[in-house]
Amino acid sequence: MIPQEAFLSHSSKNREFVSHLANELRRHGVPVWYSETNILGAQQWHDEIGKALRRCDWFIIILSPDAVDSMWVKRELIFTLQDQRFEDKILPILYQPCEYTKLSWVLPSFQIINFNDNFEEGCRDLLRVFGLGYIYI
Repeated sequence: MIPQEAFLSHSSKNREFVSHLANELRRHGVPVWYSETNILGAQQWHDEIGKALRRCDWFIIILSPDAVDSMWVKRELIFTLQDQRFEDKILPILYQPCEYTKLSWVLPSFQIINFNDNFEEGCRDLLRVFGLGYIYI
């Protein structure tokens, strides 16, 4: 099932990877929201993140050492874990090896999609969750 809109939770220090991932998802017809591009000047970014979390129907968390250290990534994850809409719609992506259980002890209970070894294979596995095939360029 293709998301109406997927929320990409990430550390701002992983901006380049997240932008690349967002472009690939959009190229395959998956609408995404993430803070780097969807917050306009003069908007309260924390309010916009809250609105997006309430609007989006999938939660993709990009795991890295920087994400583990991010207070905002942890807040976003806690919000989704407490919201039944996301019960089967939380997708952890391993961008870089890290101790992701520091974010939440429940993360290992989700199937983690590995992007650490190969970006295209990670995209293929992620898109498969939505019933989509990966189109190589």
